[in-house]
Amino acid sequence: MEKITELLEIQYPIFQGAIAHIARYPLVSAVSEAGGLGIIAAGGLSGEELREQIRETKKRTKNPFAVNLMLQMENISEQVDVLIAEDIKIVTTGAGTPKPYMERLKQAGIKVFPVIPSVKIAQKMEQLGVDAVIAEGMEAGGHIGETTTMALIPQVAQAVNIPVIAAGGIGDGHGMAAAFALGACGVQMGTAFLTTTECPIHENYKQAILQANDTATVVIHKEKGGAIRGLRNELLEGYSKNESGEVFSLAALQRAADDGDVQQGSVMSGQIAGMLTQVRPVKELIEAVYAEAEAVSQKIVLR
Repeated sequence: MEKITELLEIQYPIFQGAIAHIARYPLVSAVSEAGGLGIIAAGGLSGEELREQIRETKKRTKNPFAVNLMLQMENISEQVDVLIAEDIKIVTTGAGTPKPYMERLKQAGIKVFPVIPSVKIAQKMEQLGVDAVIAEGMEAGGHIGETTTMALIPQVAQAVNIPVIAAGGIGDGHGMAAAFALGACGVQMGTAFLTTTECPIHENYKQAILQANDTATVVIHKEKGGAIRGLRNELLEGYSKNESGEVFSLAALQRAADDGDVQQGSVMSGQIAGMLTQVRPVKELIEAVYAEAEAVSQKIVLR
């Protein structure tokens, strides 16, 4: 199987998660320029706003980057038109099946990487002709599935013949080495990139992540489907009492990411937040994670 770095022409097999409203050109370009795969989160953007994000990213890096499509958005067809016109060659997808758009994407030479939560969906995506899958465990922040990364990755890797990228609960080299041991050929990190210098979020948001411990996140809406994970705060605690849908809104995320209100805003975060203790440049994070993964892999012995 071709290495994911060769397939995508990137230096490190590290993807940056497409965090809603946050994965914009400052972060995306920094990740790609550092040798990883930066990913623009297209959810909530008009066609022209997406075009602007793509062009601003291109101004800052000549390296490959991707766009994530949230497939339940009403303007997906318009966004696909923009991707093709702007010569984007890598797309990740979430919240639905890319089936209606596969013909157009493949004709344009675009590689498609759906985010999947289960073996069954991974197999369906392989049959659809996608290039790889991003298998995300429920340790991740934001919208999550029901299976842990430790259980999901080896089962997906055994069930499909396309590359598997591991996501959910990965924030350092130990996690990356573990993902490779489980059968993945790359990793996607979201929460770890929230703590980087280039991440365009309020300092209060970054500090909330840095101050979190291993039990700081909570999952809500699990009983009704569409479970979501974030840092426990007044907003999420209030949801558990009155089940207000406002917690899922873009406005709630903007309050945290833009305004720094980490109590009444939605602070998306994965369980890995407890081990993140410093703000550092994207390049330093990527190089440290990869170097640690190499060192850990060389030291692993069966006891």
